[in-house]
Amino acid sequence: MAENSPTAAPARRQAAIGLTLALCIFASWLALHIFSMFVFDLTWATLPLALVIAALQCWLSVGLFIVSHDAMHGSLIPRGGKANDVVGGFLLFIYAGFSWNRMRSAHFAHHREPGSASDPDFSVDHPADFWRWYSEFLRRYFGWQSIVFVFTVVLTYWLILGVPVEKIVLLYGLPAIASSMQLFYFGTFRPHRHATDGFADRHNARTDDFGWLKSLATCFHFGYHHEHHLAPHVPWWKLPEARRTTRPSQVSA
Repeated sequence: MAENSPTAAPARRQAAIGLTLALCIFASWLALHIFSMFVFDLTWATLPLALVIAALQCWLSVGLFIVSHDAMHGSLIPRGGKANDVVGGFLLFIYAGFSWNRMRSAHFAHHREPGSASDPDFSVDHPADFWRWYSEFLRRYFGWQSIVFVFTVVLTYWLILGVPVEKIVLLYGLPAIASSMQLFYFGTFRPHRHATDGFADRHNARTDDFGWLKSLATCFHFGYHHEHHLAPHVPWWKLPEARRTTRPSQVSA
């Protein structure tokens, strides 16, 4: 496509905004991680602050995954080609040692047949049971590569760099586990679970009726999930706009 085509400028603008937000999320995550592991002094007196740090790190970890998800769809850097693979693959790896190709392939399978037996994200046997579905989800995606990655990080911090194990558990392990639950609950279970309200169409997805701030805090607007399935090319930060366009009367204040 020509560089001076009508879509070139919006694509460049989307890439600039997406990459700036991605850099802010990653830099914040990295700075907080370094601070919590190597600077912060964990004591009983500082435990309340440690819990705040863990909660913020959990949210930023969700952000890392959401940015990598945009890269899967090419919406992080429109027409960016391999640049999406590089950025998305890097963020997925530092998130939990995930394989880029495997995760992207599974995600595209999810979009082809959401909420069906062919959907790797869906639990046919437990479509309304959070814990059983979540356990299936973990077994499916948290494979040997992720186990090796996590154990390597933990053992390096503990045995080589001398980070106290309680800090590793509270400020690295807990945010990582909590972020996986947050992503699963708001990005998979709530949108695709079987409930009395049913689904609007073949996407088998529903949207949370959250305001902008609550939507950002819960899952970087990924709770606007039906909109995502309707237009996977829309980046996370534009989903509120897509929500207003598709269902203006249902957006809460």
